[in-house]
Parts: sequence; C-alpha cells; structure tokens
Amino acid sequence: MSQISQELGFQGSWLYAFWKFSRPHTIIGTSLSVLGLYLVAISLLPTPHSLFPNLEQLLGSWIACLCGNIYIVGLNQLEDVAIDKINKPHLPVASGEFSRSQAKGIVIIAGILALVLALLLGPFLFGMVAVSLAIGTAYSLPPIRLKRFPFWAALCIFSVRGAIVNLGLFLHFSWVFQQNLSIPLQVWILTLFILVFTFAIAIFKDIPDMEGDLQYNITTFTIQLGKQTVFNLALWVLTVCYTSMILVAGLHLISVNTLFLLTTHLGILLLMWWLSRQVDLQDKSAIAQFYQFIWKLFFIEYLIFPIACLLG
Repeated sequence: MSQISQELGFQGSWLYAFWKFSRPHTIIGTSLSVLGLYLVAISLLPTPHSLFPNLEQLLGSWIACLCGNIYIVGLNQLEDVAIDKINKPHLPVASGEFSRSQAKGIVIIAGILALVLALLLGPFLFGMVAVSLAIGTAYSLPPIRLKRFPFWAALCIFSVRGAIVNLGLFLHFSWVFQQNLSIPLQVWILTLFILVFTFAIAIFKDIPDMEGDLQYNITTFTIQLGKQTVFNLALWVLTVCYTSMILVAGLHLISVNTLFLLTTHLGILLLMWWLSRQVDLQDKSAIAQFYQFIWKLFFIEYLIFPIACLLG
C-alpha cells in the first residue's frame, strides 16, 4: 500500500493520513458488507428490473456506514494514543500527523453524518447505525471502555460486524425493495458465518499487539492464554465456519449454486491451513500478515455468498 501511495504522490498528504485513520481493512469490510447484503436482497426479488435497482439507496447506505466506521475506529485511536505509539506507531494520531483536535473533529463530523444520512434513508438503517455507534462508543470511551475486558471486547466486535450489520442491512434493503421483512434462511446462515468468523478476528487481532497491551494493562485472550493457544483457537473457529458452509452447500439447505459455494469454501479452507503452517509467532510482521489474510477472507465472503445466491 505504501509503495503505491509513494508512486501516486499520496504518501505524506492529509488524504493519506485520513486513509490510515479510517483503518482501510475495516473500510473495505464495511463496503463489501453493504454490497453483499444488497446483492442477497436482490437475489430474493421475484423480478428485479436491473442488477442494481435503487442504486441511490445503495450509495447512500454505503456512505452512512463508512461514516459510522470512521467514527468507531477514530474514537478508538483517540483513546489509545499511548498504546498505539507502541503497537501501531504508523497511525496518524500516534505519529503526530493528526493532532487530537483534528482527529476529534473528524470523529464528531463522521458520527453526525452517519446518523443524519441513515435517518434520511430509512428506519432500519438508522437503527443499525445508531446501535453500532453506541456499541463502538462503549468499546473505546471511558468510563465504560469495554475493550479492557476480553470477553466484552470480543462481544462488541462480533455482535456489530456479525449480527447487527448483516441483519440491519438486509432489513433495510428489504424495506427499500418493499419486500417481506422476514429474514430468510440464506441471511441467517450468512449472519451466523460472519458472527463466528468475526469472533476469530476479535481474538486474533490482539496477538501482534501483546507488548503495548501488557504495558497499559489491557487484558486480552492473548495475554491470558498465550499466542500459540489463541492462534490455534482462531484457526479452528475459522475451520468450523468453512466446514459448516461446505455442509450447508452439500446438504442443499438453501437455494444457492451448490457447486460454486462448496468448491470456493473448500479451496479457501485448504489455503488457510497451508498458509498457517508458515507463520512464525515470534515474528510480529508474519503475524500481522496472516491477520490481514484473515481479513481478506472476511472480505471475499461478502462476494462469494451473494454470487452463490444470485446464481442459485
């Protein structure tokens, strides 16, 4: 990413600092979750007029969710400056690229925009964004600061990413398309997959941050159980996710393209285990690279599953 930014003259600019501040991997995940649930909702329409009906709702929902995302990750950086100077010194508040007042301004504007846009676009989107922002605030902001407690920290992350976002977005797009607001089995299965998957992300993310968390008394599963145990636990949680989806496809439990769903998930599962064998847990950069790989798997699920639904 930094090489591309240098070539474009982007690195060192305010925009590049803002890009880092928004935590790009979460922005990509949020963007694909909006697109994925939109496509799943389209796949359930009896006769869609085009591939992208109500495009303005898709774009508006995307912007509202991005603003909510920036609010949550930005607030976390504002409250974690000292920790980030050890764990993530490249982040703009920790590095000094953004002052606290600049970062605070971005967070406030993003939060207001997220709520206003969501309110204008529909009740389900507003509910989803409001609840997500409330949980994100409780996660980072004292005196609650749930990130201090491993169970509550993990619960915050996988409840928002796993359940609230998926169910809220599907209900929003169903409302937009004037469809039945009951949630079909396809959406429950995707939600359960993402819910469990996000738990793996929530516990894995603290492995490379162990040094700073220890110094600032942030209790995590990695500190309590050790790197190897948490690494293995995350792998087996992800294995359960992919094995379950393979079984769903093989047993024809939902109306999707079975062959596509089965082969893609089996291939990803084998690739994940092969790459996991090459990770040196004493090498912080190797752990971080594998963590980014897990995020890429998270991203691609929001493309694979909707495509399987559209082809079904």
